[in-house]
Amino acid sequence: MSLITPDIGLIFWMVVIFGVVFFILAKFGFPVITSSVEKRSNHIRDSLAAAEQARLSVEEAALKRQQMLEETRTEQGRILREASRERDAIIAEGQQKARDEASEILRSARAEIASEKEEAEREIRAQVSALSLAVAEKVMRKELESDQEQLSLLERYSEEASEAQMS
Repeated sequence: MSLITPDIGLIFWMVVIFGVVFFILAKFGFPVITSSVEKRSNHIRDSLAAAEQARLSVEEAALKRQQMLEETRTEQGRILREASRERDAIIAEGQQKARDEASEILRSARAEIASEKEEAEREIRAQVSALSLAVAEKVMRKELESDQEQLSLLERYSEEASEAQMS
């Protein structure tokens, strides 16, 4: 028997064995193989659906993240503008308070200067009056050393007073 030119009996037994093996495989093997292939196919389909769902979730999360960033930037801008307004208001209030205090200090200083000026003028007047009286007294003493001079002075003053009453 040669394998290159098989005998009819060999071919018969090969066909019979092939049929038996094919029947056993068709009865028991192919259903297991096809169910495994279907399970694998279903698992791949489910995995693809899950991957698509995950991709959509990631895209949605990225969109929400972008929206949150936009909202955060908007809020940050609003807070910065509000802080800037508060800062400007505080600065303006401080400047106004400083102006008011400076004005009050200036007014107080002017009043004090005016008061001191009046006091100085009073003192000068008092000193000038005292000096004038002292000088007048000395002049009068010198001029009125005699009784005759005193009488002539009194007559002259009484004449001036009479003329002043008549006019």
